Amino acid sequence: MRSKVCMFLLAACMLFIQSCDVSRQVSAAYYMAQCKYDYHSISRLSLAGIDLSNGVGLTTGPRVIAALAGHPSSVPLSFTVNLDVTNPQQSTAALQGLAYILKIDGIEFTTGSITQALQIPSGATRVLPVTIGLDLATLLTGDAGNAVQNIVKNFVGVGNEKSKVSLQIKPSFRIGRKTVSAPQYIPVNFTFGGK
Repeated sequence: MRSKVCMFLLAACMLFIQSCDVSRQVSAAYYMAQCKYDYHSISRLSLAGIDLSNGVGLTTGPRVIAALAGHPSSVPLSFTVNLDVTNPQQSTAALQGLAYILKIDGIEFTTGSITQALQIPSGATRVLPVTIGLDLATLLTGDAGNAVQNIVKNFVGVGNEKSKVSLQIKPSFRIGRKTVSAPQYIPVNFTFGGK
């Protein structure tokens, strides 16, 4: 009888500990949704395999022009949008990953998701890197072609008009053993390029 009581108390303690842990995870997830998200920078820019992180130079300029000339079948573009995430809450905020929608100058460039664990202590700001990859060739045709060319010019640092970026993110959190997404997208808007 005594061993049954001990087993019951042990099981009750374990259940209590697990419920406290889940409660902490729910709180951390809620705080992540309440964080402030701001544009920090763009880094690791690559167009058609050409590293443009330091801008266009004498050797990279002609290669970029050649990659975009005619009607290319594939023009891979990848870059990282670095976001400042500020936690104004009284407790730590925790992120497991996020889904995103990227629009530039009103054109939907791509959608995707990343898995990126991040914890932000109360009152702190951390940088969240969101790495994005897409094929520009699919966007260079049709009505969007001229707008996409302007956007590419801004990416490589030779554009005259600023591009307006809307990066909508939907953070996901770990609660218990499940990953749960925020109920709606959070917009992060900024401009880049131009003179």
